[in-house]
Amino acid sequence: MIVCCGLLTVDVLQTVERLPRPDEKVVARQLAVDFGGPAANAAATAVALGSGVRLVASVGDGPLAQIARSGLDRAGVTVADVADGGDPALSTVLVTAGTGERAVVSTNATSAVGASVDVDDLARGMGPGDVLLVDGHLPEIALALAREIRRRGGIVVMDAGSWKPGTGELVAASDLVVASADFRIPTDLRESGRGVVETLLSWGPRTVAQSAGGASFVASVRGVPTTILVRRPDRVVDTLGAGDVLHGALAAFCDQGLDDEVALQRAADVATVSVGHRGARGWIVEP
Repeated sequence: MIVCCGLLTVDVLQTVERLPRPDEKVVARQLAVDFGGPAANAAATAVALGSGVRLVASVGDGPLAQIARSGLDRAGVTVADVADGGDPALSTVLVTAGTGERAVVSTNATSAVGASVDVDDLARGMGPGDVLLVDGHLPEIALALAREIRRRGGIVVMDAGSWKPGTGELVAASDLVVASADFRIPTDLRESGRGVVETLLSWGPRTVAQSAGGASFVASVRGVPTTILVRRPDRVVDTLGAGDVLHGALAAFCDQGLDDEVALQRAADVATVSVGHRGARGWIVEP
């Protein structure tokens, strides 16, 4: 079983030939409205790979929340809503046809986390070998869940997309950390001569990797340096959410009991397949 804790959004995705210039209007080739966000996309990925998944997120009860709930239900993701009304964040995503590159504009969520959150309830059914995936959002809940899951003998996987309040504590409470290519450690926490992987390892995880976009990337797996191969995709349609797919697949393969290095390599392979389809989850439903 997997619990994903973090950000849920509603995404408005439009595919365009090119981005508009100032004061210019362009016509989209395709339009889709669905749920998104790193934790939510990862949850749907893990379900597609055979895991049972609970998503802990601020959902709310507004009109955007209903769109998100409907999509998550279709994806087979169970929702544990920690919001006190409102709506999830809204993202407008422009995807450039041909390159798959994206431009994103987001609003903040209007939903607020409820005053009383029962961590034991959010972790119900979790035990040895089960997996918690955190993305750095909802940091107080994520940290409490991480400590509880590890106490129960579970595995904590962290998507370290960017430095946020509480990131250091979450890294220390995680077993596997995958940092993005753009991840930066604050200057006052950096150690001279150490890169991102080495620094994060020194804070406690057993395995740390730093992705490199569409290129192969370095990892340290239980203290052994290695390279995770990223194969050239047959085509690139959309890079949106490839990192979310990587993290969701990693959680799923850890849930299946695979070794960290094998889980990372297989997760990278799934992410490579995903960029050949539209959206973060197109690979799940398109042939």
